[in-house]
Amino acid sequence: TPITHPPTPRREDAHAAATMFTLSAKATIGATRIAPPRHARAAPKNAVVRVRAAGLDFAELEEEAAQAPARAVRKDGLSSKEAKQSKRFRAAQASVPGRMNAQDAASAIDLMKASATAKFDESAEAHIRLNIDPKYNDQQLRATVALPKGTGKKVRIAVLCQGDNVAAAKAAGADFAGSDDLVEEIAGGMMDFDLLVATPDMMPKVAKLGRALGPKGLMPNPKAGTVTTDVATTVGEFKGGKVEFRADKQGIVHVPFGKLSFSAADLQTNLLAIVAAIDANRPTGAKGVYWRSMYIASSMGPSVQVDVAQARDSSVAPA
Repeated sequence: TPITHPPTPRREDAHAAATMFTLSAKATIGATRIAPPRHARAAPKNAVVRVRAAGLDFAELEEEAAQAPARAVRKDGLSSKEAKQSKRFRAAQASVPGRMNAQDAASAIDLMKASATAKFDESAEAHIRLNIDPKYNDQQLRATVALPKGTGKKVRIAVLCQGDNVAAAKAAGADFAGSDDLVEEIAGGMMDFDLLVATPDMMPKVAKLGRALGPKGLMPNPKAGTVTTDVATTVGEFKGGKVEFRADKQGIVHVPFGKLSFSAADLQTNLLAIVAAIDANRPTGAKGVYWRSMYIASSMGPSVQVDVAQARDSSVAPA
């Protein structure tokens, strides 16, 4: 039996009679819903329906709906983000200025070294936000920089070459060097290297290894300096501290510039070399303000903002 509407009240008895209100379908107020016609479509889950009720104080319901739900508060008073951080990290973060307080390069490095409390020799990392959109070809950034004081890491290098270049690469310090035999080993799953260098004549064979090398970022590329005819010089440069950097999808460059066991002066020299290299390789499509912000941090420590203008003025020419 279909549900019928109650009789329409007179205007002067509007407050005592039934009143039309628009409420969320989720709210239940003990009223009777009006049955829709059979041919009508089913209302969505969050659809707005109309109910008719009498003798209810809707002012209280409206006040409750307007109030925001109370956020849960932890007993220790920490936010959800702070609760995921260790006590060591929270103590280290409290020892450095806020993220928006930019420091000169020397002061930022001193703060980074002082706030590092891990039990191993942490890496020093630079995170630089640029005003570029890498989805456009003329705004992509990928280059290399030779860190004057080195990286502090042992880099394993494999070289794909032929003839006399094999002996030259091994003499320069390459961990692996070869031609077809090395290609077969890599295709079979051998990935015991951090960098792959190839000569131009080997690139057709390297292309067959794209599925194995691509996801790991090991594919040789001329922009990265890993496709070369002078394998001995290239191996020596990468062994001596040459690193590759690129902008990610958000236009941020992440690059390590040494170990915390380095002196503050050596870390500053490496950092300013990176700043100069990023300026020297500015994409042609980058318009307006190029630099947005720069932060440095240890592997397990809090970040410190670096004054970009001061760092650019003090930067050295890239090697």
